[in-house]
Amino acid sequence: MKKESQEWFVYMLRCGDDSYYVGVATDVKDRVKEHNAGQGCTYTKRRRPVELAYVEPHEDYASARRREAQLKGWRREKKEWLIDGFPSTHPPDSLRA
Repeated sequence: MKKESQEWFVYMLRCGDDSYYVGVATDVKDRVKEHNAGQGCTYTKRRRPVELAYVEPHEDYASARRREAQLKGWRREKKEWLIDGFPSTHPPDSLRA
């Protein structure tokens, strides 16, 4: 099957050393299993176990790879902000007059 003819996902893993890994896959559940079995990249192989922290769908491979590159360039704090669902930077009480 062509890379462009199926849905792709960008995923972020939280590694055993509390670092993050960003990748792309068509079947994220199976890919996480592969990472935990030591069949993933060297980075995650040395930092097992890993757990899925974030996933987002993309229509094609090219779109997923562009987003992967973008996320890999983010600082840890920004990745955590995305994982947490973009929480407000101000506590609710600060909205009161």
